[in-house]
Order: sequence, then structure tokens, then C-alpha cells
Amino acid sequence: MKTAVGTDTISDNGLAPNEGDSMPSVAKQLAMALLILALPAWAVKSAETPPRVNGQRIVQHLQALSEYGKNAQGGVSRVAYTAADRAGREYVMGLMREAGLAVSIDVAGNLVGPRAGTDATLKPIVIGSHIDSVPEGGNYDGDVGSLGAIEAAQTLNERGVRLRHPLQVMIFENEEGVMLGSTAIARGADAARLNSVSQSGKVVREGIKFLGGDPDRIAEARRQPGSISAYIELHIEQGAVLEQQHVQIGIVEGIVGILEREVLVEGFANHAGTTPMDQRHDAMLSAARFIEKFNLLVTSVPGRQVGTVGWIKAEPGAYNVIPGKVRLGMELRDLDANKIKALFDQSREAAEEIGRLNGTTFHFSSEDISAPALTDKSLQGLIAATAKRLDLSTKLMPSGAGHDAQEMANLGPIGMIFIPSVGGISHSPKEFSRPGDIENGANVLLGTVLSLDLAKGLR
Repeated sequence: MKTAVGTDTISDNGLAPNEGDSMPSVAKQLAMALLILALPAWAVKSAETPPRVNGQRIVQHLQALSEYGKNAQGGVSRVAYTAADRAGREYVMGLMREAGLAVSIDVAGNLVGPRAGTDATLKPIVIGSHIDSVPEGGNYDGDVGSLGAIEAAQTLNERGVRLRHPLQVMIFENEEGVMLGSTAIARGADAARLNSVSQSGKVVREGIKFLGGDPDRIAEARRQPGSISAYIELHIEQGAVLEQQHVQIGIVEGIVGILEREVLVEGFANHAGTTPMDQRHDAMLSAARFIEKFNLLVTSVPGRQVGTVGWIKAEPGAYNVIPGKVRLGMELRDLDANKIKALFDQSREAAEEIGRLNGTTFHFSSEDISAPALTDKSLQGLIAATAKRLDLSTKLMPSGAGHDAQEMANLGPIGMIFIPSVGGISHSPKEFSRPGDIENGANVLLGTVLSLDLAKGLR
């Protein structure tokens, strides 16, 4: 049987189409019989009724967590390294203990909840997300994935299911700021990042101490590439595609790369009343022309790339002075790193042309880019097959936002599961995902972990 996933097709066994169809039927039956004999008892007994999460319990936990950092708008301001963040983490640690996890705080400040498997030689399967928020954020971004992962572990614990692989539930710290927790694990946190000022007002290294970590030993948090079997993250979509298309589960094909540059446009500040229009070197005019050209370039080629100028500042900033300097922030996002580079190069060429036209110069800051992270095809297949067994519709789609999974891709294969966001709203008190969708997502997460654990040859 096949499961339609967007415009692609993935077979129920997680293989590419026709990849598993060459075995003669008798041999297939024999292989299936041997597989069943090799399965743990829970898998055989649960063939018709596999473990399911307690959806009502997840919603109750989400409601309880929303009290930490609750704001008047109905959302939360649980910014990393604040008192609300620390209190929320203490609540979550209690849930992790109730789920049978041996929870601890690593030196980077992450919450780590390991669960032993039956084969200690196997690498861990890691699941989780984050619970810190943006200022005046919502109650679902990060929280659904974090509490969904804990619920999956609690369901396994209550059903007495022992995985072959060790399982680790991880709640990463400061995802919304600089993805500090996952970066420390995957690539290491450099001095510049540790000494930067966070949204809480604390220097990051002081924030880590505040949460119970040890920034002086943060290098010990770093793990080696290949040290995990896989990382799977459940998350709200943060967009409107799934809801608009009435699709229940998004299967993420990759997390976009992000290029950010600060652009300085230099002209000549002069009196706005006495300088003729044909003698001006107006930095604001050049900046405006660049912003329009940038938008035209991004929209001139087919694809799902996006480009944004998110802020602008004119100097000296007076009614009666022609701006001599303008600073602006530009950003490009796409799954294809080559496309990002090509669009940026074209933007620089356009800036030079605009500068010549208006007697101004453009300067671009040094490169600041996070590389795209593609999800693992086999994990995409397992997620699709799990959703198929649960009678849930699916769509293969990109993630336009950054996630901890992007960093965890440095350590091993990653997979991401999206559920619908009502109205496509995120990073807002109006952020909302329906209880039924949350339960569906957690069940897909749990089922994918179970399938992954039984995957042949997985270390």
C-alpha cells in the first residue's frame, strides 16, 4: 500500500516506491513470520491496538505549563533565563520524573531525561523540543513537542514497553534566542555566543548558571557526529498550509537555511530644504530602491524561497535632513543553499547598480547563515507509514522556521512532524492548535519511535 505525501509517494514500509516489491510472495510470507517471532511481546500483542497516548493528559499539562509566564494577553512571556522559564522547567522536570525518566540538567542547561533500552550497545533515539518563548508568545510553540515527547515516554512506561534502544527526552534551553542548548550539544557554543546578551537581559553564560548549568564546562555537552540513532521532533506548523488544505500531519522534508545580513547604505547628509533634487546623495532613496529590487528578485524565480527586509533605520533621522546613512536587515530562506547564495549575489549586484545611479555606496556585513537541514528519507517514510496506520492524512512540506532539529542534524538523521496551527498564527498569544491535532501528532511521534526501534540494522 502507498501513502500520498504531498506530491510524493512513500510506501508503508518506509522504502521508496518499488524498493520492497522484488521479493517473491512466499519469501515475503516467510520473512514476515520470522519478523513476528523476533518482535517483543508487546509488539505482537499490540498489532491491532498499538500504544496510544493520553491526549487529555497532554492538554492538561499544556494548560498547567501556560501558567508559568502567563501574560494579560492570554499567552506567555516565558523568555529564556527568566524566573518564569526556570519555574516552567521545574514543572516539566516533575512531569519527566512521573514518566519514569531519570531527568538531569546538563552543563549547557538542557533538561535530559534518559530511559534505558534492552540493548545498551545501541545509540539513543532522541525526542523533544523547547519550552522557552518569545516575549508575548503563545502556549504551543515548542510546548507541544516537549510535552508530546514526555507523554510518549509516559505511555511506554505505563504500558510496560521496553525499547531496544535507549530513549532520551530532551528539553533544549534558549531555542528562541540563539538555539543555545542544541547548538552546544551539536557544534559547541563559542565565547561570542556565551558572552552575548539574551532577551532576558542576562548575559548568556549567566543565564546558563541561572538554569543550573555550568558555562565553564559547556564543552563537555558537545556530542560527536553519529552518536545518536535519530532525533525526532513534534511541532506546530506555525503556518496555515495544513489547516487550509485540511491535512492532519505534516511530514517535514527539511528545515530552511537562513542568510541574514545587515546592509549599510552611505550617501551624504545635507539640508533637505536647500539641496536641489538632482544634487542629492540620498541613502534612504537608495535603500528604498534596494528593498523593492530585492523583493522582485526573490519573486522572479519559481520555488518556495522567501526574502524579507525586517528593519530599517535612517541617520540622522530628522525631517529636514537628507539621510546620510541607512541601515537595514535583510534575510533569505530556502531549502536550497545554492539558491540562497544565488539570490544574495544578485542582490549585491543590484545594490551596486543602485549605488551608481544615486551616488551612494552599499556595504554588507559578514556572512551569517545557518545551513539547510534535510530530514532523513527513511524517517519520512516511517512517519508516513505511522500516520497511515492511524488513518491520518499527510503532506510533505518544508519548515520555514528554524528548530533545534536543525542543529541535531549534525549528530544523526532527523525527522519532524507538524500538526496544524489554527489560522497559521504563531509567536502570538492567539497561537492555537486543537486538542485532537495535538493528540494525533503525539501518537504519530510515539508510533514512529516504536517503528524506528524495530528497524533492521539501526544502531
